[in-house]
Amino acid sequence: MGTTRVDVGDVSAARREDLGLAQRAAAGDRAAQRELFHAQRRGVHHTLFRILGANREIEDLIQDAFLEIFRALPSFRGDSSLQRWCQTITTRVAYLAISRRRPASIDLALVEDSLASDEDGHRIALMREAARRLYAALAKLAPRQQIAFALAIVDGRSMAEVAHLTESTTVGVRTRVWRARRELMRRAKNDPVLASYLDELSGTTTDEGEP
Repeated sequence: MGTTRVDVGDVSAARREDLGLAQRAAAGDRAAQRELFHAQRRGVHHTLFRILGANREIEDLIQDAFLEIFRALPSFRGDSSLQRWCQTITTRVAYLAISRRRPASIDLALVEDSLASDEDGHRIALMREAARRLYAALAKLAPRQQIAFALAIVDGRSMAEVAHLTESTTVGVRTRVWRARRELMRRAKNDPVLASYLDELSGTTTDEGEP
């Protein structure tokens, strides 16, 4: 069986390209700034969406994230990919948003609309309702627990990646995820829809065991 081999030279070239783009954008090159924005917008939106769910503030938070990204560009040294660096800053923005106020209106659409049968439509509606209840429950947790659970369990990122994005340790992230799950399961005791959804999420994740 063959294995996929990552060429260190390719990684270094990508990092040099990221660094060059960041330096040009930091120096005021408008074309580089536009290129960076268009390249990273999807990742920024995805990170915010997974942490907070869809709400009326999402577009404002995307703008806030890019303001922080452009302010911090002179500090980018290429130690990680530009994408991961931008998502780390985005996670900070999400944390500040959670800390100062709860999302005003949660109206999730985690499952894309499509032409579907009645059975599929019922399943999609049920999943959306389950996701809505999950994010409503998450909003009541401590911000760091909410972020860790959303990135690790909902978005399926590894504990190591979540630790990087949240500027924490793997042990710290694992502990926050475990505490968040314990509290969510407590809240789901009288909510079979939420309980079923949490069970489903557990079935697709193997990296969040008890610390």
